[in-house]
Amino acid sequence: MTTLGVLIANRGFFPGELCREGRNRMLKVLEEEGIQYVVLPADATPYYGAVVTYEESKKCAELFKQHREEIDGILVTLPNFGEERGIADTIRLAGLDVPVLMHAYPDDPRKMDLANRRDSFCGKMSACNNLSQYNIPYSLTMLHTIDPEDASFRQDLRDFAGVCRVVKGLRKARFGQVGARPAAFITVRYSERLLEEAGISVESVDLSEIFAAIGKMADDDPKVVAKLAEIKAYLNVKDTPQQALIKQAKLGVAMDDFIATHELNGTAVQCWTSMEENYGVVPCTMMSMLSNKLIPSACETDITGLVGMYAMVLASGQPAALLDWNNNYGDDPDKAVVFHCSNLPQQLFGNKASMDYQAIIAGSVGKENAYGTIVGQIQPTTITYCRVSTDDYNGTIRAYIGEAEITDDPLNTFGGYGVIRVPAFQDLLQFICEEGYEHHVAICPAPVADILYEAMTKYLGWDVYYHQG
Repeated sequence: MTTLGVLIANRGFFPGELCREGRNRMLKVLEEEGIQYVVLPADATPYYGAVVTYEESKKCAELFKQHREEIDGILVTLPNFGEERGIADTIRLAGLDVPVLMHAYPDDPRKMDLANRRDSFCGKMSACNNLSQYNIPYSLTMLHTIDPEDASFRQDLRDFAGVCRVVKGLRKARFGQVGARPAAFITVRYSERLLEEAGISVESVDLSEIFAAIGKMADDDPKVVAKLAEIKAYLNVKDTPQQALIKQAKLGVAMDDFIATHELNGTAVQCWTSMEENYGVVPCTMMSMLSNKLIPSACETDITGLVGMYAMVLASGQPAALLDWNNNYGDDPDKAVVFHCSNLPQQLFGNKASMDYQAIIAGSVGKENAYGTIVGQIQPTTITYCRVSTDDYNGTIRAYIGEAEITDDPLNTFGGYGVIRVPAFQDLLQFICEEGYEHHVAICPAPVADILYEAMTKYLGWDVYYHQG
């Protein structure tokens, strides 16, 4: 649930009725959209809780500070021109460091007399100018002035709530690295220090500790029995041996305990090939189930890949997956095959995926040690893709994002896979290679690239390339 601090701006010589009406209409829309709010009581100022003077700015800022743990963003609404400095002073004094959305009411050309004229069109520019002077970042609505009951503004609100979730979530994210980085995968190196500076913490655990916890579990442990039932309800296990299913269940219990103990938002797991050689299953089913519950789990200890997954979960409320940009698709320059072994969440398959053994890894560890992978074709949908990376040389976090579609093109292969169509794809591939990005990319089944770009660039200060073809 998103909570916004609502700042109603006023300029004193405008009719107070505009503030009363604007306040009531805006709060009604917030309630209809399921957004909670903190706002000065109507009797707190002479103009129905609207802010004009410095004293009123202090009063509103103090209210926001009292609710700083609840407030995810600030909505500034201008029923009339608004006192631009009062807006900037309130936000500065509150000191919340949260996203800010600027809204202005439209004028009715039939009501341009002194009793009804708003001038919010002009006032919004002045307010934005003052926020820029105060070095306070802010977001804009799609239309410069808009009725809050309009569908366009409702979408603005939903998108802004997504921006607030991404910013708040990433600034205090906690991820678990389960196992060491596989020796061959130096592509997934990352800087813990840069992530920590951004508020993202990483808790690591050695695979031996996970295996030790599993070793203390009996097959008939109630948690193991319950997890086994959850696995069988989650997907078709086909001909998977019972012992492999029990191993997967125990791994799931150990991971659940690790996540709960450290209050983690997601995990990145060592797989290739220690898990198979030393434990006897691939961890894909357990990871898929976590991702499907919006606790994303990434392969090959790819923590920065996990950051992208979690950002999309926050933005969309949908499961995210980590894939390889893997193959060309015929001679179509805008299409490719995206693939993983896989641990993709069931929702991306339309709940039609099944369990099997991992065909590639079975060649080196044996089929009997490779059960647990999730096999199926990703269903056609619009997706957002995202890759986050730490740039150690420049001391920054960087990313690229964009939107694309998973098509229904036929493909006969194994693992979790799909055909993706990206506008001007060759340009994106050139960018990825020129800039030295990893081969992994996170996706989610929702168009949220605008939300990610706004959150990452404006409020988190990351270096982001938005590929729009």
